[in-house]
Amino acid sequence: MIALGVILLVIGFVTGIGFLWTIGVVLLVVGLILWLAGALGHAVGGRRHYW
Repeated sequence: MIALGVILLVIGFVTGIGFLWTIGVVLLVVGLILWLAGALGHAVGGRRHYW
């Protein structure tokens, strides 16, 4: 999700499409929040581990 957010940010910035820029920012922020929650030990998506 973080990678997709960064890709959309770059594409939106290069092409000047504001919609892609907004979607990229939202995906990046949500991805960072989920990554931080998982790193702190909280269950993300109902799982404590990925295996």
